[in-house]
Amino acid sequence: MKGDFDPPAAVLADLVHRALTEDLGVLGDLTSLALVAEEASATGTVATRQDGILAGTAAATEVFRQVDPAVAVRWEARDGEEIVAGQVLARLEGPTRSLLVAERTALNFLQHCSGVASLTRRFVRAAHGRARIRDTRKTLPGLRVVEKAAVRAGGGFNHRECLSDAVLVKDNHLRRLGVAQAVARARARWPGRVVEVECDTLEQVTEAVAAGADLILLDNMTPEEVRAVRARVGDGVRLEVSGGVTLERVAAYAEAGADFISVGAITHSAPALDIGLDLD
Repeated sequence: MKGDFDPPAAVLADLVHRALTEDLGVLGDLTSLALVAEEASATGTVATRQDGILAGTAAATEVFRQVDPAVAVRWEARDGEEIVAGQVLARLEGPTRSLLVAERTALNFLQHCSGVASLTRRFVRAAHGRARIRDTRKTLPGLRVVEKAAVRAGGGFNHRECLSDAVLVKDNHLRRLGVAQAVARARARWPGRVVEVECDTLEQVTEAVAAGADLILLDNMTPEEVRAVRARVGDGVRLEVSGGVTLERVAAYAEAGADFISVGAITHSAPALDIGLDLD
């Protein structure tokens, strides 16, 4: 059954295929081919060795499916759930060689995605519900679809999936254009799309609001500066904060009036959660 946080199936299948191709090489698992009888079967468990938030089960399941459809995977926890050290997450049964071939790739997805979800949840809790935590496009190449799914599992929200999702006018776009002209051009070319403008100063914020931007991105501002912007624009303008947001400062940004807080670290710097697979 498809979970609430699963990536698109076709994209996930391609990602898993590439990961397995990378790991198997030309000859396959030399160790298992030499040491494990072809007819051997086994059971095993996937368990976490750390507390955290589970994510990446769809990717792990797809790994086992592509390696060998004869492998049965029964999950005892779901993406988005809190897990505790020692908890069994899944039970496995199937050909021993297949379980061993799939082990590392499945765990790589589980550990990384659960790490992303766990760090996201920490930011969400630190914001105390005053602002939504969002990811960025600062993802590991090729892994964006599973990382953004993991952010959702952690209670966060996705910003742009890709450059085609929305217009985000940044400082490099404004080298030869004013804010008003940039917003007008974006509206003319892409009517109906969200237009967000990155602002470094209060003056730019005023220009962006006057130009009719849907969302104002406050880049590398302090909580005090964000509070001043909120006082200037009122409650009717949506504000997003990005740049240098840490767990220690996220509450201050939320209290200052940010609607959204974008955190690149939840995808590009999340430590992997320690999860293991053991055969019985």
